Amino acid sequence: MELQGTSGGRLRREWVIVDVRRREHLDIPILSSVSRSTFRDSHESCCVLNPTTASNTSRTFNKRHRLNPSNTYIKLSPVLDMSGDRPYLNGSNSAEEGKNGSGSGNQDKNSQSNKKSSGSTRDRQSDGKMTVVVPPAKGSKTPTVPEESVDANMTDGPAGETKEDQPDPVEKAVAEIKANLPLLERAVTQFDPRFTLRALRSIPSVRKQLTAEVIAIVVTETYPIPTPTAESLLSAVKDDASFPTTKVQEWHKRKEAPPPRTAPKEVLPEVDVYLSVLVQVHLYDKKSINAGAQFSSALVNHLRTLNRRTLDSLAARVYFYYSLFFEETSPKPPSPAAAVISIRKQLLDALRTATLRKDQDIQASVTTLLLRNYLSTSHIKQADLLIYHTKFPAAAPNNSFARYLYYLGRIRAIQLSYTEAHDHLVGATRKAPTSYKASGFYQASTKLLIVVELLMGDIPDRATFRQPSLEKSLQPYLQLVQAVSAGDVVGFQNLVQRYNSTFRKDDTYTLILRLRQNVIRTGVRMMSLSYARISLRDICLRLGLDSEESAEYIVAKAIRDGVIEASLDHERGFMKSKEVGDVYATREPGDAFHERIQACLALHDESVKAMRFPMNQHRLELKNAQEARERERELAKEIVDADMEDDDAPSGDYDGI
Repeated sequence: MELQGTSGGRLRREWVIVDVRRREHLDIPILSSVSRSTFRDSHESCCVLNPTTASNTSRTFNKRHRLNPSNTYIKLSPVLDMSGDRPYLNGSNSAEEGKNGSGSGNQDKNSQSNKKSSGSTRDRQSDGKMTVVVPPAKGSKTPTVPEESVDANMTDGPAGETKEDQPDPVEKAVAEIKANLPLLERAVTQFDPRFTLRALRSIPSVRKQLTAEVIAIVVTETYPIPTPTAESLLSAVKDDASFPTTKVQEWHKRKEAPPPRTAPKEVLPEVDVYLSVLVQVHLYDKKSINAGAQFSSALVNHLRTLNRRTLDSLAARVYFYYSLFFEETSPKPPSPAAAVISIRKQLLDALRTATLRKDQDIQASVTTLLLRNYLSTSHIKQADLLIYHTKFPAAAPNNSFARYLYYLGRIRAIQLSYTEAHDHLVGATRKAPTSYKASGFYQASTKLLIVVELLMGDIPDRATFRQPSLEKSLQPYLQLVQAVSAGDVVGFQNLVQRYNSTFRKDDTYTLILRLRQNVIRTGVRMMSLSYARISLRDICLRLGLDSEESAEYIVAKAIRDGVIEASLDHERGFMKSKEVGDVYATREPGDAFHERIQACLALHDESVKAMRFPMNQHRLELKNAQEARERERELAKEIVDADMEDDDAPSGDYDGI
């Protein structure tokens, strides 16, 4: 739609009004939260016009079409007036206006309101024309921009190109790996482990494209000449089908070439270990267990010769894959001759060295690996002794701390310390990641927590089983909770037989077998609450027990343990329940509030401990304070020198001057 301006067709150069509500009508970006200077730099002849302070054209247009001034926008096509350095509207000869004119024409076809506006908004007293973009009325079809025009605006190349070619995955992976090498160098120069952690966090994204070809290219481009470390990295992946033999042979010829004038830059040990971790990841993904175990053993022996704090995070990852390879090596746990038993000495030596050097990352990682090693072969006593004689670092990473709490909770549950096990498992589930990509640990810790809560006599919350990441894996445990809460002994036994393999795979089978007594106690408790008096024969039939004597012993033990408030009549053969008092008159509500307060205080303490501060910041403050004192001394010295010069100046009369 074209509209004559009422201001003589001359507007300021920086004025333009754009419809920011419907971006498909325009060929320029949305202007929300964009400053005028930024927009003027990208579009020299365009800027935002404030409708409330604009020309009469905008106000007349808004008033005529009953539009909100803050939401109505007009796009102009100004051209410089060379005589007065002012822009004027070029009309239909401008390419920009022609383009917008066609767009508004399409709008007129789709919207009746636009037709009325185009027929009623002409002013013959002016030469200038402007293109108006008006939002369509409600119920009208929204005009769409053809895909060809959008592609034409997006591309800067020839007319046939619509998008850039997809990058080669090998080149992309090589670029991502090489981009992490400067981070390791910065970690060494600035002595900041955060850069090393950034490099390690990028491994999952590179892992999908990690091949022998990618590793070989990175090694040949990182090491100017062949070195023993580079040779070991290449020899570990040379059996892969994608290994570039020709490129590696050309790289080997650099030994025979004359040495360059300038000595090549020495590769840092951190880079060596980082590339070694990538080799470990590649071998584990390719299921090359034997080759990975051999390579990891040599790498661990090499790490013991190094003593650099910047290697702590990398070395912890090396020990993790080192243990993982031997867990997959035959014979596997829980066999008494499992291969994991052979690496306990190396892990204990690494733990002792890390404790003496105060390497918290290695200490935390190796401690969890040793606990996992002992539990895999059911050496519970040795695991308990390890916990007793070692102290887990408080500043350990969150993932390592969550694993430590999980293993500690499992050990305490096996040792019948259900209260301690519950506390440790609650901490593990709170620290565990809940995303789908890392839901395995969260599922394992939640399963064990549910079993421990049942052993304590509690019923887990229903919302736990409704979580998307747990709903499918916790189906057997949901049925288990229903059987325990109902006190159905027969249903519980059938459930254990049905999901026998699942419970054994989750390492919860032995703990679930202990739940039979809890099921019986729950059944007795429900009957004591439902009946004022019930015979032992009925109890025997409801619980599926063998004889009335067994029912009598179970009821007597429940009364002694305080599970139920009842009395037992041996002569008449019945159980009589006592009246239940007010629960709010007991200490139970206070104990519940006390547990909640303790949990909040513990969360606050952990949050404070997790805070990070810049390293050596106090040194910078001392340096700034020292520089300020030096400047004050220099200033005081200059003032004293100036006073002395004034005192030494000759005195005299200057009346003649």
